[in-house]
Amino acid sequence: MNNLLEKKILLIICGGISAYKSLELIRLLKKKGTKIKTILTKSAKEFVTPLSITSLSQEKVYDDLFNLENEAEMDHIKLSRWSDLIVVAPATANTISKLSSGSSDDLASTVMLASDKDIFLTPAMNVRMWDHPSTKENLHKLKSFGYKIIGPELGDMACGEFGEGKMTNPNEIVSEIESYFKNINNNKKFK
Repeated sequence: MNNLLEKKILLIICGGISAYKSLELIRLLKKKGTKIKTILTKSAKEFVTPLSITSLSQEKVYDDLFNLENEAEMDHIKLSRWSDLIVVAPATANTISKLSSGSSDDLASTVMLASDKDIFLTPAMNVRMWDHPSTKENLHKLKSFGYKIIGPELGDMACGEFGEGKMTNPNEIVSEIESYFKNINNNKKFK
């Protein structure tokens, strides 16, 4: 049984070197029959392009909180209501910090704050950033808010260091998302 068929996933791509993995994540999710809309943060545009994302997702890329073309649509509300699930890949230390304090200064953080959907964060950052007490405290706070965390993994980093902080493999992220929807479907059957 395909638990992802016709599921609507809002993918938020943040600005870290692991952003390139989000392209593979989109490809894998589309292969499973999901509908994907994407928000690209300003920093993420330094690592992946809207054209690449549009080509894979076959959808428009959202990137601006104040887009004059969509002013009447209020993208932050529309996108938060559209999705069945929000996935942030990669979730940078900066994004994690903003979310834990309730800051909403861009489209990505505003959508997450306005959403009542479950949100999966897939952290990716340098090992020292991952080990920093503020990151641990922010993640603990986000877990208490109901955010779900996937990873990170132990491995070689783009900076040449080794340690925990590497973004989880897109195949594993898809498996986690499949399990999430399977559990939701099973819970509905037994109610």
